[in-house]
Amino acid sequence: MEAPRRGIVLPRSELANWAKTVREGGGTIAFTNGCFDLLHSGHLASLQQAAAAADELVVALNSDDSVRQLKGAGRPILPGLDRAALIASLRPVSAVTIFAEPTPLEVILQIRPDVLVKGSEYAEEDIVGAREVKAWGGRVARVPMVPGWSTSQIIDAIRQLP
Repeated sequence: MEAPRRGIVLPRSELANWAKTVREGGGTIAFTNGCFDLLHSGHLASLQQAAAAADELVVALNSDDSVRQLKGAGRPILPGLDRAALIASLRPVSAVTIFAEPTPLEVILQIRPDVLVKGSEYAEEDIVGAREVKAWGGRVARVPMVPGWSTSQIIDAIRQLP
């Protein structure tokens, strides 16, 4: 059995086959999602914790249009393919995909992760896909946020520079 490719950006059309290869090899899959606009140590800490929850970590990135809808005009700072390449290059990350829907539910249903990981600022009942993942025997993990780190704070600090 061929091992799944790691550190890659996958189109949605290849995700199900990638996940199947992981499972056929006896591996488990963790899933997380977000904008990951300006990469910072808070992102890295959450990705490391997410990766520790399973053998492979899939990260779903909000598309550029989706980020604009969530964060407002002027965002994202980095375009989606750049954000995806940066995230995919991180050691904890196995695969990255981009989603344009309002939520990552379709991606979650496509790969059926064993562990759904989100930040602890979300209540479990508010995490998209939590009910579905638990229904097929998976679990939800809420990881603590690193205080003082957010993309919005970084952008604000840059704007205040002389």
